[in-house]
Amino acid sequence: MNLNQINNVYFIGIGGIGMSALARYFVANDMNVAGYDKTKTDITVVLEDLGISIHFEDNISLIEAPFLSKEHTLVVYTPAIPKDHSELNYFMSNDFKVLKRSTVLGEITKQTFCMAVAGTHGKTTTTSILGHLLNACNVKVTAFLGGISENYNSNLILNGTDVTVVEADEFDRSFLTLSPDFACITSMDADHLDIYGDASELVKSFEDFSKKIKPNGKLFVKNGLPVKGITYGIEDDSDYSVQNIKIVNGSYVFDVKTPNALLEDFKFSLPGRHNLSNALIALAMTVEYGIPKPQLAKALASYKGVKRRFTYQIKSENLVFIDDYAHHPEEINAVHQAVREMYPGKKVLAIFQPHLFSRTKDFGDDFAKSLSRFDEIVLLDIYPARELPIEGITSEWLLNKIDNTNKSLIQKSELIQHIKASSAHVVLTIGAGDIGEEVKHIKEALSVAS
Repeated sequence: MNLNQINNVYFIGIGGIGMSALARYFVANDMNVAGYDKTKTDITVVLEDLGISIHFEDNISLIEAPFLSKEHTLVVYTPAIPKDHSELNYFMSNDFKVLKRSTVLGEITKQTFCMAVAGTHGKTTTTSILGHLLNACNVKVTAFLGGISENYNSNLILNGTDVTVVEADEFDRSFLTLSPDFACITSMDADHLDIYGDASELVKSFEDFSKKIKPNGKLFVKNGLPVKGITYGIEDDSDYSVQNIKIVNGSYVFDVKTPNALLEDFKFSLPGRHNLSNALIALAMTVEYGIPKPQLAKALASYKGVKRRFTYQIKSENLVFIDDYAHHPEEINAVHQAVREMYPGKKVLAIFQPHLFSRTKDFGDDFAKSLSRFDEIVLLDIYPARELPIEGITSEWLLNKIDNTNKSLIQKSELIQHIKASSAHVVLTIGAGDIGEEVKHIKEALSVAS
């Protein structure tokens, strides 16, 4: 496919975080962009402000005339779109160029130096750190992010095309469309078993991804993973490792041991050892790319984070309110570690919205174990996303597994009242569903109360 022959790009599921970054990219490259999504969100509002026409009804008659020209239109869709979607079926049955988002990313990155970030956890934060480091160090970079960067208030960093940075998504094996020069694998914990069926198939897909790297390219892997590459880790014997960690005024200060030297005095302000690990791999990739340490240290210190990744909503002496996207037991464990490190001895209330019936079923015991570690646990109903209910798999089923008497299941309408009645010093909202839509209401109510 030659993207230079395309004038129009139509997105089915344009409001998705990855899809909207692509839409921004094509607008910036002077293409006509339009699309469909199920519901209006903050993301679609921003896209409409960029001049993108979006409708919210699956209706072929709402597609504007220029996008019905099959010679000059590319149709991009997300795997989350149901197979019976009438617009998607129209384009497919009429021989339009119809591609998954991941395939389009593969085409865009093919002619550039591509850095890809893979892993079941940590992709978005690592990608945003990597994109920020390159951009702040004056590399001409385009970075497609799976979240909204606090530094750029966008999920796209667009400053040239010498390097592209992308998330390599393992969901439905999408990352196998990429051919990166540098790639990293942050984690390979079992997930997406509704797609893979078995954890061993997920591991195989990461092994297949490692073989997609271009000749003379480099693969970076977290120490301990069953794939060979340049290793990285925290306070261990990896090729790249974080050493001499201190916490100073709520930030990590540390050194980085490389294969050739010890790079001293980095500062990083995101809490949690998992985030420190994400920062390390971004540093390792940029060091191998050839960026000098003084530039990298200054760039890392200016990194602000990604929205909904341990994002502080309220940070006062009396109350801390943090929102996080964690939706897998290992991610919840990472949030727990971070909050205990930053607020030792403080009572923590965790409000969790499970994401997907299948994930809840597959990891029920693990979810229960990770959630039980908080002082107080509140569950919301399972967010179904693309799935139909599974008999017997409910939030009540999960609640019964949690080994902590201070637990409850409530409706979203009861959230604010429940939080106000709690004596917790730290309040966490956790999950990948629509719990994020509740955050602004909770913040407003708690700000008034405090």
